[in-house]
Amino acid sequence: MTDEFTVGDSFEHTVEDVGRTDFVKYAGASGDFNPIHYNEPHAKQAGYDSVFGQGMFTAGVASRSVREALGLQYLDEYQTRFNAQVWPGDTLSTTVEITAVSETDEGTRVEADVTVINQDGEKVVTGSAVAFL
Repeated sequence: MTDEFTVGDSFEHTVEDVGRTDFVKYAGASGDFNPIHYNEPHAKQAGYDSVFGQGMFTAGVASRSVREALGLQYLDEYQTRFNAQVWPGDTLSTTVEITAVSETDEGTRVEADVTVINQDGEKVVTGSAVAFL
């Protein structure tokens, strides 16, 4: 994390080869035990090609980049929107791009756009973050 930001600064992080084990670990940590995320026959019976990651799993992947870029202690807002599913074998690349920096009574306000794309360039999560330094 840096203490100085400029509009246009960009921070990136990549998670390669997301797997079923990641979905199961997230289920254990979050309590989201919907079987479409870890049980292949169940997911196929529900009409999916395979199991897929929980939306909040992907938001968590994005949050790592937000935390590393802005600093968890400074984070004031974090919003995400799920745009597409994450499948076993996907590579997820997160970009945190600074969109505004302003001085306020609370300190330096830093706004950022957050985007997670898969290996095909498809946006799987979009969002935003605000931090006060």
